[in-house]
Amino acid sequence: MSLRFVCSQGLRGARPSRSLHARPPIQHQFRGVASQSSAPKLPPHVLRYQQEYKARNRALLYYTTAVIFFVGGASYAAVPMYRAFCSATGYNGTPMTSGRFDSDRMVPMTEAKSIKVHFNADRSSSLPWTFTPQQKYVVVKPGESSLAFYKAKNTSKEDIIGIATYNVTPAKVAPYFSKIECFCFEEQKLLAGEEVDMPLLFFIDKDCLEDEGMKDVDDVVLSYTFFKARRNTRGHLEPDASHEEVQASQGFEDFPSIDPNASKP
Repeated sequence: MSLRFVCSQGLRGARPSRSLHARPPIQHQFRGVASQSSAPKLPPHVLRYQQEYKARNRALLYYTTAVIFFVGGASYAAVPMYRAFCSATGYNGTPMTSGRFDSDRMVPMTEAKSIKVHFNADRSSSLPWTFTPQQKYVVVKPGESSLAFYKAKNTSKEDIIGIATYNVTPAKVAPYFSKIECFCFEEQKLLAGEEVDMPLLFFIDKDCLEDEGMKDVDDVVLSYTFFKARRNTRGHLEPDASHEEVQASQGFEDFPSIDPNASKP
């Protein structure tokens, strides 16, 4: 009886072994490893297909974005590009303002007939300026450069920015009428009561002598129209007038056009 009592007391007072407490974390760790190793691995050809699919989608996104920006930029620049085309080619009576200014082209053809260039000045009724040419006309030979002046005065009590449009008649002279320097190349700001002289340097290209349609041209009229400037929705300066009035001042009244500031339905 004493031996059985001692054994029972020993079993009751004995502490659990530390190895018993270490087993659960070890089993949990093995369960985590087993769950990770159980995730399916895709075959190499499937992974390669996924990468190619993502690359194609990325390329399609870039292409679509580029097309959107291109179309938006083209519609934004349609009118300026058309005017630049007219200035570069002389289309529709727009005098040339770029190119063909080599020194060998600005040599007077003394044996050719002279051409009388008349100057005209107009202004919008909303612009409180006076605008007049300082000479009625000049007589030039093809290839001869000539300097002319206009005078403008701001008769109001506030500073005003003006923009000039221009045109030449007959329209068939435009491809040969080249302006080297002109006040119409950029907007003009006049202070209240300010009066300025505005120079114009031009020549008629000698290539007109080879054009059969120019044989009967003895007189040319260069017209300028000044408008008060305003800022459009894009923040750019433009004539403060109706689209039809501006088109007419440039000789485009007989050509269909779209008003860039017209409200969309």
